Amino acid sequence: MTRALIIGGGVAGPATALALHKAGIEAAVYEAYPVGGDDVGAFLTIMNNGMDALAAVDAAEVVEAISFPATTVEFLNGTGQVLGRQHIAGQLETRHDPRTMRRSALYRALTEEARGRGIPVSNGKRLVDAVSEGDRIRAVFEDGTSEVGDVLVGADGIHSRVRSLIDPAAPEPRYTGLNILYGYTDDPTLPLSTDAYRMIQGKRAFFGYTTSPHGETFWFARLPGPELTRDRVAGLTVDGWRRRAAEYFIADATPSRRIIEATWGEIIGGNAYDVPSTPHWFRGAMVLVGDAAHAASPAAGQGASMALEDAVVLGKCLRDLPRDAAFEAYVRIRRERVERLVATSANDGATQDSGDEVLSEQLNDRQQSRAWLYAHHIEWAETVV
Repeated sequence: MTRALIIGGGVAGPATALALHKAGIEAAVYEAYPVGGDDVGAFLTIMNNGMDALAAVDAAEVVEAISFPATTVEFLNGTGQVLGRQHIAGQLETRHDPRTMRRSALYRALTEEARGRGIPVSNGKRLVDAVSEGDRIRAVFEDGTSEVGDVLVGADGIHSRVRSLIDPAAPEPRYTGLNILYGYTDDPTLPLSTDAYRMIQGKRAFFGYTTSPHGETFWFARLPGPELTRDRVAGLTVDGWRRRAAEYFIADATPSRRIIEATWGEIIGGNAYDVPSTPHWFRGAMVLVGDAAHAASPAAGQGASMALEDAVVLGKCLRDLPRDAAFEAYVRIRRERVERLVATSANDGATQDSGDEVLSEQLNDRQQSRAWLYAHHIEWAETVV
C-alpha cells in the first residue's frame, strides 16, 4: 500500500487523510468545489464519539480550538413547557464532550491540519470517472487531469459520484420529508442558551438553538413539506427563507419565531436526505466513507461524528491488513453501527411528532439508552484482525 486518493474535502475526506497519514500511508485529497462545499454555511455538533475519533488521529485539540461546548439538551413543547433537561450523553462517562462549530470552520481546520502534516489538498477537482489499471486505479477529473493510486476513497458526500461508480444500481438518497434551515443572529435581546441546546417541538415544526460564548445564536429548523427543487432552493433569499420559516412557528409560545425574525445576515436552507443502506461499500480499489456510504437524517446529530469514526477505522484497517481484507474488515466493523444510527435518527424524527406525555417520556429515556452511541471508543493501537 503506497498511495490513497481521497475524493471529497468536507469532513470525511481530510479526516481519512489524517488517519491514513498516521497509519504510514501516503494520501492526497481532491475537492470538487473551488472553496468549501455546498453546505459550507451550515453548522454542526461533533458528538462525544466523534471527538473521540478525532483524538485517535491527534486532531481533537485542533477542532476544540474552533468550536464551543454545548453539553446539555433541554426539550420544550410549543407552549414553552420544559419536558426534560439532561446532559447530551445522559449519565455516561465519556472521554470528550460535544463541540459546536460552523462547517466552514471545521473544513478549514481539518484541511489546514492535513496540509500541516504534509498531505496535499487540491480544490476544483471534480471526479468524473475512475479506471482500474491492474491493481491500481486512476481518478479522472472534470478539468482533464488524472491521478493514480492504490486506493480511491469516496468521501464525496450524500450525492457521491464514487458510490455510483462502485455500484451503478446503488440506492439514491431518500428525501426525509423535511426542509432544513440553519441561521445565525447576534441580536442581544434574544433569550440565550449558553452551553445548552434548546430543542423545541412546535405545533407544526421542530426548532433548536444554542448560544456561542460570543453571544451569537446558532439555530436550525426542520420544516415538514415537499422536496424543493434545486432552482427553488437557489432562488430563495435570506428574506424568503426567514418568512417561510417564521410562518411555521406563529402559533407557538416559544422564542423560535422571534429568533428567526431577528436573523438578517445568513440563513442556509435545503432538503434533508438519508441513505438507509448501501449494499456495496467497496469494489476493487474503491471504498466509501461517511455520507457516501450511509447518511442519517439530522435528528440524531451524528452525521459528522459517524464520518470521523469511519475515517479512523478505515485507516486502521488499511494499516493492518492487505487492501481487500482491509475493506472487508472495515465494512464488518462499521455497517451494523451506522445502519443502526440511521434507523435511530429516523425514529427520532418520528418521535418529535408524538404527544407531550409520550414525547417527554421518550426524550428522557433516550439519552440513557445510548451508551452504544455516545461512549463509543476507538483504540488506535489495537490491531485489526
